[in-house]
Amino acid sequence: MSAERIYLFDTTLRDGAQTPGIDFSLEDKVQIIALLERLGIDYVEGGYPGANPLDTALFSKKRAKKAKLTAFGMTKRAGRSVGNDPGLAAVLDAECDAVCLVAKSWDFHVRVALGTTNEENLESIRQSVEAIVAKGREAMIDCEHFFDGYKANPDYAIACARTAYEAGARWVVLCDTNGGTLPEEVKQIVTAVCEHVPGANVGIHTHDDTGHAIANSLAAIEAGARQVQGTLNGIGERCGNANLVSLIPTLMLKDAYADRFELGVTREQLAQITHVSHAFDELLNRAPDRQAPYVGDSAFSTKAGIHASAIAKDPSTYEHVDPEAVGNHRRLLVSDQAGKSNLLVELSRLGIDVGKDDPRLTALLETVKEREAQGWAYEAADASFALLARRRLGQLPRFFDVQSFRVMVERRHNAVGDLITVSEAVVKVDVDGETLMSVGEGNGPVNALDMALRKDLGRYQRFIDDLELADYKVRILDGGTGATTRVLIESRDGEGNRWTTVGVSANIVDASFQALIDSITYKLVRDGAAPAKAAA
Repeated sequence: MSAERIYLFDTTLRDGAQTPGIDFSLEDKVQIIALLERLGIDYVEGGYPGANPLDTALFSKKRAKKAKLTAFGMTKRAGRSVGNDPGLAAVLDAECDAVCLVAKSWDFHVRVALGTTNEENLESIRQSVEAIVAKGREAMIDCEHFFDGYKANPDYAIACARTAYEAGARWVVLCDTNGGTLPEEVKQIVTAVCEHVPGANVGIHTHDDTGHAIANSLAAIEAGARQVQGTLNGIGERCGNANLVSLIPTLMLKDAYADRFELGVTREQLAQITHVSHAFDELLNRAPDRQAPYVGDSAFSTKAGIHASAIAKDPSTYEHVDPEAVGNHRRLLVSDQAGKSNLLVELSRLGIDVGKDDPRLTALLETVKEREAQGWAYEAADASFALLARRRLGQLPRFFDVQSFRVMVERRHNAVGDLITVSEAVVKVDVDGETLMSVGEGNGPVNALDMALRKDLGRYQRFIDDLELADYKVRILDGGTGATTRVLIESRDGEGNRWTTVGVSANIVDASFQALIDSITYKLVRDGAAPAKAAA
């Protein structure tokens, strides 16, 4: 008996963007799409084209390589034709593979929010789905407030779902918009819906207001739903959405689901989920949840004692899954070998060859642990980790040496009397035994340093002419004005390649400079630049 396919739909960039305190830039969204594709997500909902300039820009060209990029919008307004609804037109014209339109399925909202009749709402659903299909796009309808609507008027809620399906919707998604429905209710209601719409066309979208988003998603799958929606690390409005980072391992590693269902996620991709989760948190500029299921630093940690003793004999005594299956690793105070296998996997992913018995691995592992304790975060800075590994393994060429740098920030009035702040940086580097000094001005000290550093790098200049900074994030690791600071810098080149580097220091400018140096060095390594003829 073949396994049934469960499709994964991520709405981090749309529903997740409603999280208080989170605002994605266009660069953020592009980077998150890449993270999601690394996991093998089937659908990525990018946002609402036409609603704001950022989302319109995202859908101005093809952004996803493997996942189906999905545009979000609303069904046509009552009293208007499909061709005379600007909001729907913007969605239909977007560069996307699929379109998901939200539709009212609670008659209370139809009357109060839309101010129309139940019949007109059904007609809007039908015509909107037909318009998507006519455009050659995959159509989805998100039945908003479905579970509350079903409790109030089950016949009408089902009529909304059935109308969408009969009009050609590939997916009819049942949304627990208020997040108050409990698992047993979800199972009963989804079972009832699947009597009218095939489960192979039913999706589930849950919110975590009672802490049951994942349980509700699993209940819906048990009842027949075959698409499940959620977000990275469970972000979302109010209490968040179903956490795909927890849901995916459960579906793949727990026999109750793994024996019956299959996902578009390979075992190799599942092993990257810890890295993706932590990299996403770093992008949000927040600390990862240490006690997050599967991916948290504490998920497979045990203090010395009877538990640690038992794990040393047989890890299955206190581990419900193999931590390496999700890219994590056990942490035992009685063992300093816990992370070596995980380190080998990461080195292999980065194209760094080293034997599993190489004694330098232990030294590298200890270095990583020491630096992470000081605040370095390599989960979100692959480029810096690759350089650190190559340096410790004797595989890092020497290109240039920084002799010194200086930054001046001046606040003054300009010629017309406006108060301005000017930053100027001076950098001295040694290339092939020759000292090169460059001066740069910028909007701030980091921008000025970047301009100066890349102004003249001798024979390496051609490698960095297309290099630019795409993003810059700062985190204060402990309190006070003298606190340790971590800086993450995302860089890109003219071919669209992206990489992230990290710097840590009590001085924010110094931390930034460390990350800048790593960014340039990584590009020289990746592009195969020849080592310096002489080093200072």
